[in-house]
Amino acid sequence: MTGPRIAVLLPCYNEETAIAQTVAGFRSALPDAAIYVYDNNSRDRTIEVARAAGAVVRSERMQGKGNVVRRMFADVDADIYVMADGDATYDAASAPALIARLIDEQLDMVVGSRVGEAVEAYRRGHRFGNRMLTGMLARLFGRSFSDILSGYRVFSRRFVKSFPVLSSGFEIETEISVHALELKMPVAEIETPYFARPEGSASKLSTYSDGWRILRTIVTLYRIERPLLFFGWIGAAFAALAVILAVPLVITYMHTHLVPRFPTAILATGLMILAFLNGFAGLILDTVVRGRREVRRLAYLAHKAPGV
Repeated sequence: MTGPRIAVLLPCYNEETAIAQTVAGFRSALPDAAIYVYDNNSRDRTIEVARAAGAVVRSERMQGKGNVVRRMFADVDADIYVMADGDATYDAASAPALIARLIDEQLDMVVGSRVGEAVEAYRRGHRFGNRMLTGMLARLFGRSFSDILSGYRVFSRRFVKSFPVLSSGFEIETEISVHALELKMPVAEIETPYFARPEGSASKLSTYSDGWRILRTIVTLYRIERPLLFFGWIGAAFAALAVILAVPLVITYMHTHLVPRFPTAILATGLMILAFLNGFAGLILDTVVRGRREVRRLAYLAHKAPGV
C-alpha cells in the first residue's frame, strides 16, 4: 500500500539566495514529496536556481502571496500539502512531525508556530503586531492560534479543495485561520524553529501597510462571518445614542406637553431607524452566511480525512 501523496508548496519572490537551501531542506526531510516553487514575478535568478535545485517551477503573474496560494491550491493535486515560504526561515526538518500529527489525529491543518532562533528572525514591530492581531482574532471569533501569521502549515486535501481563497496579499494566513475556525475543522499547532533570513534575502512584509491590511481583513471577515453580531453592535450603538438624545425631550414633554427641540427629535428618530435597519440587515445576512457555510461544509466533506 502506497503512502499519501505529499506536495511541498513554496511561494517566493526574489529569493535567489535562499530558494536552493529551502528546496534542499525539504528534499532531505521529505524525499518522496513533490516540491513546487511558485514564482511571483521575481526579477532575479530565482526561477533558474529553483529549477536547478530540482523543484517543479511554476509562475503566477498576479502579484501578492494570496494570489500565489490561490493558484497553488487550484493546480496541485495531492493528499497532504506542506506550505512554507521560500526564504529558508522555516525549519524543513520539522515537516515530518507536522505531517505525522496531521495523519495520526486526522486533522485538517497543523500550524508551525514560530519560535525565533535568533533576534534577527523577527523584524522590529513584527512580534508585537503578531500578538496584537492574534489576540484580536481570538476576541472576535472566540478562539484562535498562537501564531496566526505563520506561513508554515500542513493541510489535508479536504481543507485545500474546500478553501475559496479571496485574499491577494499577506493577509492570506488570516483568511486561512478564519476558514478553519468557522468550519470548526480539527486543527493543531506545533512549535517549530524560525531562523533569520540568509544574507541577501529581504522580507517582503511591510510592518505598517501589510499590518493594516491584515487588521482590515480581520474586521472584514468578522463582518462577513458574523453579520448579526457586527451589525447588531452598530445598531445597539445607534439605539443607545437615540435614547440619550430622546430622554430630555421626553422629560420636557411630560412637564409641558411640548417638543421644543424638533431637530433633536428628528435626529433621535433617524438614529433609531438606523438602529432597526442595522438589526434587520444583520438578521438577513446571518441567514445568507449560514447557507454559505453549509455549502462550504459540504464541499469540505466531499473529500476523505487524511489517513483514511
